[in-house]
Amino acid sequence: MRRETVVVALLIAAVLLPMWYVALHGEPPSEEIAIDRGVTEMRPLGDIVDTPEKLAPSQVGVIVWVALFGLVGVLTAVHRFMNSAVRPDDGEPEPVADGGAVGLPWFRTDDRWVVEYHDASDAIEGILAMGGLTVLAIVFAALFTGEYLTLARTQYFGVYAAGMFVSLALLTVAYYAWFLPHVEVAERRTH
Repeated sequence: MRRETVVVALLIAAVLLPMWYVALHGEPPSEEIAIDRGVTEMRPLGDIVDTPEKLAPSQVGVIVWVALFGLVGVLTAVHRFMNSAVRPDDGEPEPVADGGAVGLPWFRTDDRWVVEYHDASDAIEGILAMGGLTVLAIVFAALFTGEYLTLARTQYFGVYAAGMFVSLALLTVAYYAWFLPHVEVAERRTH
């Protein structure tokens, strides 16, 4: 295991372990206030999974930190996907026309030049991925709106909103990966 990975893991543990210890001694559980089932069939407190009724601030802090570390992991995986999945594996950059002057004049100056250029792949997989993610975003938006318009049923707002935002984010990733050229430039700097 690399030294940097061990240091990052130790820092994460140093932050999470004390917070988790404090969170274990949170507030006592509170009672659920239920609707009289003899009057109506609505179940606004129904959940997909059983969740606590009340969280202490320390427990919320632990959940937020775990979510942030998970987000860093997801962003790392997405970045690696964008740079490796649809880019050529041969390691040889494609020749650049006009000696490195790629389309825009500010790419090449006396102190900056194009090192590597891979044109956008424009593959059919990218079009299919973007089409599927667009449909998915529309479906989650419709479900979110339908949940809002349905009387006293708000338990799936978070699931539908998360699905909509994740599909929109993945739509951006798919566009970047398949439909934008990959350009690396080198720049001479003086300090």
